[in-house]
Formats: sequence, structure tokens, C-alpha cells
Amino acid sequence: MSACVPTHATDPSRTQRDHQPHSPPPTEPRRFRIAGADASASIAVFLIALPLSLGIALATGAPLQAGLVAAAVGGLVAGKLGGSPLQVSGPAAGLTVVTADLIHRYGWRTTCAITVMAGLAQLGLGCLRVARTALAVSPAIVHGMLAGIGVTIAVAQLHIVLGGTPQSAVLDNLRALPAQLAGLHPAAVSVSVLTLSLLLLWPRIPGRVGHLLRKLPAALVAVAGATTTASLAGLTLPKVGLPSWSSHALAGLPEGPVLGLVAAVVTTTLVCSVQSLLGAVAVDKLVSGRPGLSARVGRADLDRELLGQGAANIVSGSLGGLPVAGVAVRSSANVQAGAVSRNSTMLHGVLVVVAALLMVPILELIPLASLAALVMAVGIQMVSLHHIRTVTRHREVLVYAVTALGVVLLGVLEGVALGIAVAVAVSLHRLTRTRITHDEKEGVHHVHVRGQLTFLAVPRLSRTLHLVPQGTRAVVELDGSFMDHAAYEALQDWQKTHTAQGGSVELTGRRTGVRIGEPGTTDDHPISATDAESATGTTGCRCSPWTPWRNHQCDGPQSASAPAPGGQPGEAGVSGEPRGHELARGISAFQRHTAPLVRGELARLAREGQRPSQLFLTCADSRLVTSMITSSGPGDLFVVRNVGNLVPLPGQESGDDSVAAAIEYAVEVLKVRSITVCGHSGCGAMHALLNAEPGGAQTPLKRWLRHALPSLERMADGSRPWARLAGRAPADVVEQLCLTNVVQQLEHLRAHESVTRALRDGALELHGMYFHVGEAQAYLLTGADGDVFHHVRAAGLSA
Repeated sequence: MSACVPTHATDPSRTQRDHQPHSPPPTEPRRFRIAGADASASIAVFLIALPLSLGIALATGAPLQAGLVAAAVGGLVAGKLGGSPLQVSGPAAGLTVVTADLIHRYGWRTTCAITVMAGLAQLGLGCLRVARTALAVSPAIVHGMLAGIGVTIAVAQLHIVLGGTPQSAVLDNLRALPAQLAGLHPAAVSVSVLTLSLLLLWPRIPGRVGHLLRKLPAALVAVAGATTTASLAGLTLPKVGLPSWSSHALAGLPEGPVLGLVAAVVTTTLVCSVQSLLGAVAVDKLVSGRPGLSARVGRADLDRELLGQGAANIVSGSLGGLPVAGVAVRSSANVQAGAVSRNSTMLHGVLVVVAALLMVPILELIPLASLAALVMAVGIQMVSLHHIRTVTRHREVLVYAVTALGVVLLGVLEGVALGIAVAVAVSLHRLTRTRITHDEKEGVHHVHVRGQLTFLAVPRLSRTLHLVPQGTRAVVELDGSFMDHAAYEALQDWQKTHTAQGGSVELTGRRTGVRIGEPGTTDDHPISATDAESATGTTGCRCSPWTPWRNHQCDGPQSASAPAPGGQPGEAGVSGEPRGHELARGISAFQRHTAPLVRGELARLAREGQRPSQLFLTCADSRLVTSMITSSGPGDLFVVRNVGNLVPLPGQESGDDSVAAAIEYAVEVLKVRSITVCGHSGCGAMHALLNAEPGGAQTPLKRWLRHALPSLERMADGSRPWARLAGRAPADVVEQLCLTNVVQQLEHLRAHESVTRALRDGALELHGMYFHVGEAQAYLLTGADGDVFHHVRAAGLSA
């Protein structure tokens, strides 16, 4: 079991003193320690980085040692100084096209100098704290850039896979492909096919044996398998050539036209920075999926990450290495391998240095065709079908396609600039494309505005509004998120004129807007989402957007003056309607406002099925909103609710198959990774249990609460320590029983066969949770110091 932590943020300005105020703080010798998880993760990352670094260096046309230099510097320098502790940096496939073009134009030594200057530019950007601004680039442009780079890499490496030599441009490679296919090199093709086959099949080996084998990275297995086969078969192939480090070329003074060098520095800086920052954000998401790690590691400091990447590029370029950036494949492998600090990244850099110095004879056995096949596979993976579906769903496929084609045909900087231009044009087109329609239904004239309402649409808006006859009722619906001052003035002037002539006007919209001209309201009265229902005749409610979970206590005069039969105010709905009608209005509000926002995600879940990460078993109390407390959404939680958050013991005559079936389904079918039992303050079930009189009629509630009798017995057992809250004693006996009940139900949970088996295999974790309703405070049970519930601090929560 585990201890719990507060959801309130701590004041960073306050420090704790463990020494006298006028004496220096005690100093303790600091010993450098590397956690076992970091050591094992660094080995996994090293095994992936070694072949990829050589392959990327091969693809750029740089000395192969440059890839090893960049990998070592990325691990040691960016790992130590960067703001994302678990992100692994090194030579990245996204920089392959840029670096290859620079080497072709300016030579290797000048390319190294450009890398140094790009690092200096990154340092400047980091000092200016503009890292968050870089994330404002449209994802369609970023994904399109990576897709274009991936196509360029794949086409170029295909020639080496077939036994030939690639050209410098994509179109030249495509034109030379037929001749290359006619003159295949059988040995190179066979080694490449073996490499690709191992890459594809290794992660799919089934069974327990496959689970053990998959711990070895597929990239390492593919290259090692192809190398061993080529050596045993005696194939004659070009292989890795690592010259002596004494002849390794370092950075030189840049030579070339000034404008060309400036463009090269800008391109390298742009690609390195954007890829690293996006990688840091992606690592944050991976970290948040590991319970407890986000509190230890913390979120990435993007400005510091930019400074760390800049320092790494300065060092890598100076030592004759490739440009450095955050690498998604290595970073995800680092997190999944269990890394807990930046020591794993740095240790992987040390291992690369050791390999570069001591493993040269082994590395020189690797066929170049195998490395080319590995890099070609990476390039193909950069054209992600998931990204294409995402940009298509958001109607940005044109931006994606133009950027990708621009990178392939013109270059990275030109393609990105073209993508930005198209993105701006698409945004302007959407801003100016406003549809305004008018129709009449049952004597009410409806004017529907779809899109953003700016001054450019004012002429069409005025023409449509003047189609509404004088003295009639009109409803203007704004289906957009923006209205500028010119459009507002046009609407207000028309409204005043129309109402002066005896008509009425209602202005409604998808979002909070302005209600004009209704009797008894001011011209600028704000409305909420629920006010949209007034278009169908339900008027008089002035609910704020939060009222759906504030018991719908409307402030309007009609609801306040319409008591329920029992005499309690608020039992009537809006406009004096009975409470039952609120369900229909709530559903209508969902269909209008929320459904368009979640429809895409729910459609994906409908296609792919649910894959929740945890089973959340809690009380049926209406005050516990599980999605709000856990910041979860559709598909995240498999929720079971009952009176008292009880888990009946299995296999007994008095057991409960409903809860047991839910547990079995969650563990055996959905494969949830954790189960949380959540109790709460003021639980009515615990009240009833304490106040129950012995004997008497066995009502359904009494029969159900028999499953909580062990909790009552546990609390009365003087030989057991009481469950308690960290920092304070339980407020009363009810709160004490609520805490004890969570601990006892976790014991019941362990008795279920499916749970026992999953716990034994290490595939499941159990958590206890207590939610204090009045404090809006969550507590988690850790068990590190007994049955103690600790606050959940805001800094420890995942995004």
C-alpha cells in the first residue's frame, strides 16, 4: 500500500529551516550514486543509439565517427545541462537532409562551424526565453517537415540498400532508380532484406520467450544479425570504416557566401530547436503515464532545454560531430526502460565513448547496406499515418502536404517557409469565410452566422439582417468564437432599430456571448451556454457555466419563486419547469456545445475500443465527480460505483457478482495497470453502518452494508493501528471509519483470484484514496509508514 500527498500548491518562497537562524546550515557529504534503473535504461538506450548514430552519419555523408561524437556529446552535455532530464539527445534523423546538403555545399569542416554557430544561436534564444514561442508553430508544418525529410532519407538510402550510391537531390535519386534496379547487388540486397525483416518481426515475437527477447532493441538485433550473417557467409560488401581518431577532422573557419551561411545557421537552428522542444513535450507526456515519476522528475524547463541543446551543438561541432537534437526513439526507450533521472542519459553517453574507443574492430564489421536499411526504415516511419489522420481531421492536410513536398523538392528551410505561408493563407481564408443564412420557422426569423464575424462580413450581415421584417421576433445565432468591434456595432445598431419598431431580438451562440434587447435585460447582458435554450422558448434562467455541477441553483426570479411540493426552494427547474425536464435540457446542451468537441475522440474510441489504464472503484455519492477529481476523460477510467465503495469478498454465499465481474473484466480483459479504491468524507454508508441497530428488518441497504462489517471490526480491533491522515487526527468516528474502510476494501480486493494473479506477475498496482469533499482535497495511501493517507500536492500531479 502507499502513502498520500495535498493537491494545494506549496509556496516556493517559503523554506524550511533545520538549523539555528544565525548559524550556517549543516553540510553533508554528497555521494554520487546511480540508481539501478538508470543503469539498465542507459544500456538499453546505448544499444539503440550506437547503430542509429552510425547510420545517420552514413546518410549525411559525414565521417562515421561524427555520429559517435554527436551521440556522446548529446548524452553528456545535453543530458547534464538540458531542461528535460529524461530526453536523450544525439544525431537525429530529422537533421539528416539539412546536414547532407551542408556537407555537399560547404564541406565537412565548414558544416562543423555552422553547427557551432547554430549552438550559439540556440544559447541566445534560450537566454531570450522564447522556447514556448517555438511551440506555436502549427503541428501540420512540423509533421509535414518531418514527413518530407523522411521521404528524402528513404529515397536516398534505397540506393545503398540496392548496392549503389545515392545522388544529392531527391529527383535525381528517383530518375536514377530504374537503372539502379536493373543493376542490383545481390549481397547488399540480401543483407538489407535481412535487416528490415528483423526490424519488422523482432517486436512481434509472441509468447513468454518473445517477451524476454523483446528487451533487446530491434535496431541492435537487426544490425547485429545482418553483420553476423554477412561475416559467416563471407559476403563481399562495403563496410563501416572508422579511421584513426588522430586524423579526425575538427571544425574550421566557415568558408562560403555570407547569405548562404546565415541561411544554413538559421535552418540548423530551426530544425534542432523545434525537434528538441517538441521531443521534450512528448517526454513529459510519457513521464506522466508512470505513477510517481512525474513528482520526482518534474516537467521540462523548455528554456533550459534550449540552452542545453545549444551547448551540446557548440561542443559537438567543435569536436567534429554532427548537429545534436532531442531524439524521440531514444527518449521513449529511456522512459520505457525505467529511467528515473538524467543519469541514464549521461551514462549512455559514457558508453558511447567507450564503444568508440574500444569497439572499433567490431564496428568495422557492419555492412553499410545494413545501416542504410536501418535508416531507410526510420525515414519511412517519419511519414506517420497517425499524423496524416490528425491533420486531415483538423482540415490542415493542405498545409501538411505543401510543407512535405516543399521539403522534398526545395529543401527544409524553403519547405517550412512555404508551409507557414500556406498556413497563414488558410487561416485568413477561414477568418474571412463566413456563411450567413436566413430562414423563418413558425413566425420566428432565424439568422445563422457560421464562422468568425469580422468587419469583412459586415456588408453581408447587414443585407441578411434587413431581410427580417419589422415588428417580428428574430433569433441571431453566432456559431463562431470571435466577433470584432465593427460586427458588434452593426448588430447593436440593427437591434436597436428592430426593437424600436416593435420587434424582439435574441442573440445566442455556441460560446458565452451577448444577449441584446430582451425585455428586462441590458444591452450587454452576458449569457451562458444554457441560455441557448431560450431560442426554443425556455427563458428566464441566468445560470453561469459552472451551474451543471452546482445543483442548478439558478438566480432567475422564476426558479427562486417556484418551490417544490416539499417546500424546498430550487426544486423547480428553469421557468418553473419540474426537475425532470433538466435532464432533457442537459442533454440538449451537451449535444450543442460539448458533443462537437469530443466527437472525434469518441469516434476513435468507438473504432479502437476502450483501453482504460485503471479501475476506479468509488462511492455512489453524487458529490464525487471522478473525471473532475482525477482530471480524466473518455476512455481513461473504468469506473465502478456503489454505496460505500465496497468490495465484497469473493466465493462466499454473501458475495456480490456485480462488483466481482467488474474486477475480473477490468483485470483479465481490459488489462488495467492499477486499481484505486476511493472513499470520501461524510459517507452516508458509513453513517448508516455506525447507527445501525442490531436485529430489525433486513432492508436492501442493511444487506449490502454487511460487506462493510469487517471495516467496523477492524476499527474496533485494538491490536491494529488505526488508519489516519498525515498531519492531523480524523475529525470524528465517521471519518475514522471512512479511512479504515478504504484499507479494509483493499484487503478484500487482494482476495480476488484475478487480482492476486496480476499482483504476483507484477502487472497490477493497488492504491487507496480518500477525498475530503469540504476541503476539495485528495489523499493517497502509500503504506510506507503504516496506514497513513498523505496529501496529494499539486506539483505531483500529471498533466
